[in-house]
Amino acid sequence: MEQQPEPAPAGGVGTAVETIFRIESPRIIAGAARIVRDVGIAEELAQDALVAALEQWPRDGVPDNPGAWLTATAKHRAIDLVRRRERYARKLEEVGRDLSLSAPHHVDEPSDPDDIDDDLLRLVFTACHPVLSAEARIALTLRLLGGLTTSEIARAFLVPEATVAQRIVRAKRTLAAKGVAFEVPYGPEREARLGSVLEVIYLVFNEGYAATAGDDLLRPALCEDALRLVRVLAELMPKESEVHALAALLELQESRSAARTGPGGEPVLLKDQQRRRWNRMLIGRGFAALGRANAVATGSPGPYALQAAIAACHARAFAYEDTDWRQIATLYGLLAARAPSPVVELNRAVAVSMAEGPEPALEIVDALAGETALRGYHLLPSVRGDLLARLGRTEQARAEFERAAALARNERERELLEERARELRGRETPER
Repeated sequence: MEQQPEPAPAGGVGTAVETIFRIESPRIIAGAARIVRDVGIAEELAQDALVAALEQWPRDGVPDNPGAWLTATAKHRAIDLVRRRERYARKLEEVGRDLSLSAPHHVDEPSDPDDIDDDLLRLVFTACHPVLSAEARIALTLRLLGGLTTSEIARAFLVPEATVAQRIVRAKRTLAAKGVAFEVPYGPEREARLGSVLEVIYLVFNEGYAATAGDDLLRPALCEDALRLVRVLAELMPKESEVHALAALLELQESRSAARTGPGGEPVLLKDQQRRRWNRMLIGRGFAALGRANAVATGSPGPYALQAAIAACHARAFAYEDTDWRQIATLYGLLAARAPSPVVELNRAVAVSMAEGPEPALEIVDALAGETALRGYHLLPSVRGDLLARLGRTEQARAEFERAAALARNERERELLEERARELRGRETPER
């Protein structure tokens, strides 16, 4: 079973310990993992450091640099563990530099920041290793790098806590059984592995931005976690264009969040959003990240760069009517060529409908009807219903919105689609 921290004393130092640990835990785990080469054991050592802090800090006071204290404590315990294990001499040589660390209660300064960042980057690539399933990668990343408990992850994704705990335990065992190295890959492997890392962050954000199921459209905590992770990754990998591009995409998407729901939590469509509620600071951060992505890019833009460019088109439009739909349709065409998928093609159809009209867009949507990946995807009949309504085919449009509502798993989206169907029912010509 996954080891959990002991409950902290109510208020005071205990609360401070838990707060500091939550912020510093990724670096604590990363530092310990470099020594023991096992993320599961490293997390247990980090929890041991937390327990030690809960015992000592109320008595001795909070150290000047609490993050360094926790990191050093976890490293010392990691070294003790290595000492007790086989291959003592070889392992001791590998971690010899760490043996010079002073006792935890004397630590005032952290280790070399470059070492900490390297360890953190190793942890990112390990937690997101493609040997794990997407669900396992997400759960392990949120646990090790996001500092979330299993119950918090379970609540965010609306799955049983036991399911999340099993995913995390199995992920750790798989990494150990497969002998996954605690390292940052280089060369062609790095590019492939980086794609897995970016995918995890992207999926976490998307689940927060448009929840798949449940009563709420948004889950802000997941968006915040994804943004924090991508910002850290951008600092650790400043020469990777797609890292900055993903950061730009998430900043720009997040900038609209306050305008995407009404007072009762109901969805507000893009054309009806009050753009003065869009967060201009996040838009500025998004544009800056997109600039960095373009500055270090080599070759044609990647999928996240293209998606960020699309989001930038929306951000530049001060009114819905000012949106450059032709440019967006062109960018979706490039994205479809670079990373083809039925969902991208469906989004391209929406852009084409705004740039050229509903008829050519309907041809694109109808060509997607047989796509297995879109079977059960509520947005396919939703988009088709919108196009049919614009063409005056009211009865068919109503039927599509009703079908979309039946497929929607998110309660807020279902309510919106049902309302669209009711509106169209009122416009139908009565039988004679």
